[in-house]
Amino acid sequence: MGKIGVRFIMIYWDNNQDRVSVGEEFYKLIEDIIGYSLKAEGVTVDWEISITLTDNESIKEINSEFRHIDSVTDVLSFPMLSYPTGRVFKECFLDNVFRPEDLDGDKLVLGDIVLSLERAQEQSDEFGHEFLREVCYLTVHSVLHLLGYDHMDEKDKKIMRSREEEILNKFDLSRGD
Repeated sequence: MGKIGVRFIMIYWDNNQDRVSVGEEFYKLIEDIIGYSLKAEGVTVDWEISITLTDNESIKEINSEFRHIDSVTDVLSFPMLSYPTGRVFKECFLDNVFRPEDLDGDKLVLGDIVLSLERAQEQSDEFGHEFLREVCYLTVHSVLHLLGYDHMDEKDKKIMRSREEEILNKFDLSRGD
């Protein structure tokens, strides 16, 4: 839990894995990058997100159950808001698409992120960059999914990748790192 500007934010953490140890620096960086991402995407209301840290076996089970894909993945996003086709949060918020029932009290519940730290470690080794850089990328990627971004077609993928890089660059975590 923390404050960004005058906004109240809530991140519910659940660390269900014991393969990769994480400390205060990890949690602080992820909280900062989520806060920045949401601010950059026009989230001007109080919000909350749930993050589950897990291992490959558990994320494979979740992936199989919810996406019917029986394989390990790095991150899963479960948005709580529905977006009109081709629109993202900042466009919908400006057009007052969201209703009072989209709020939990006075907070906007954006959704859940499930992140395999084991897979993130494997990918950081594979891509030759730091573990925290990989986790930050996966976090930004997932947050953008919670905000309506997708990468199913080439046009949307290009837009999403551009936003990911813009956000990561603010933390000196570009792809080259």
